[in-house]
Amino acid sequence: MRLGTRGSPLALAQAHQVAELLGGAEVVRIRTTGDAPPSETSDPAQPAADKSRWVDALEEALLAGEIDVAVHSAKDVPGELAEGLSLLGAPARAAVEDVLCGAESLDALPSNALVGTGSVRRRAQLRAMREDLRVVAVTGNVDTRLRKLAEGECDALVLARAGLQRLGREPEAGAILDPVRFTPSPGQGTLALEGRAEDAATREAVEAIADRDTLACLLAERAVASALGASCDTPLGAWARPAGCGCLELRAWVGLPDGSEWVSDALLGGFYAPEELGRRVAERMKAAGAAELLGQPIT
Repeated sequence: MRLGTRGSPLALAQAHQVAELLGGAEVVRIRTTGDAPPSETSDPAQPAADKSRWVDALEEALLAGEIDVAVHSAKDVPGELAEGLSLLGAPARAAVEDVLCGAESLDALPSNALVGTGSVRRRAQLRAMREDLRVVAVTGNVDTRLRKLAEGECDALVLARAGLQRLGREPEAGAILDPVRFTPSPGQGTLALEGRAEDAATREAVEAIADRDTLACLLAERAVASALGASCDTPLGAWARPAGCGCLELRAWVGLPDGSEWVSDALLGGFYAPEELGRRVAERMKAAGAAELLGQPIT
C-alpha cells in the first residue's frame, strides 16, 4: 500500500505512524500548493483561507492511482472532498489540547508579553483570556516555531499538543491549556485517512486500524465547521468527545479575532448521528450571534 503525505517532519511522522499500524506501507512525499513558496504557486490568487491548498496534490495523486491513501492532519481537510474520494477512517485520536511553550501558565506571563501563534482561532482565544497580551504571528513547521521561540522572537508560543507528541518534543510544553476554555480546531489531534470511494480493499485495510469514536467526533466537528462556513481563517473551535450512553458531547467556540466578543455552546447528541449533532450546534450558535461574529473582517 502507498501512503501519500506532505513532506514536513510532522506530516512524515504521522504517515509513518499509519504505515506501522497497517503493518507496513510505502510512504510517498508529495508537495501540495500550500507547501510551495508564493512565487511558485500556480494560482497566486488562491485565497490563503482555502484549505484545499494543503490537500490538492494528494487528492490528484489518489485520483491518478499514484497512491492508495492520503494521510492528512484532519484540521487541514476542507469540508468538500474531490469527487470520487472519501474519508475512509481515522486512527485513535491523539491529544486534542493546545499547549503553551515558554511559560508555566498564561497567568505567569507578564503584561504585554509576546505570545506567538499562526492561528487566528488561538489569537482570538488568547485575547479573550488576556487582552493585555501582544499576540504575534509566528509561522512555519513545529521545529521552526520552537526555534523562533528559542531565539527570542516571542516570550511564549501556543502549539497543538498532538504535534509535539508525534515529534517527541512534548517535554517542551510548559502548560496544557484547558480545551473547554481554549476549544481546539475541528479535527485537532486526528489523522484523516482519505482514499478512493470505490477502492474496497483499501477501505477494508483502513477500517481495520480505524477508531470509530475518533471518526464520529471528527464528523461532528467537521459538520459544525461546514454549517458555519468556516475556513482556515475562521476563529472557530469545535471539540467532540464520547459522553457515554451512546452519546457525544460537542463543544464549539466562535469569536472576533481580537477576542472582544465570542459565543460558545455545548450539546449532547447521538453517537450514531454525529453530523446531525454538528448541524444542531451550528444552528444554536447562529441563533446566539455566531453568524454576525463570523461576518467581521479579520485584522
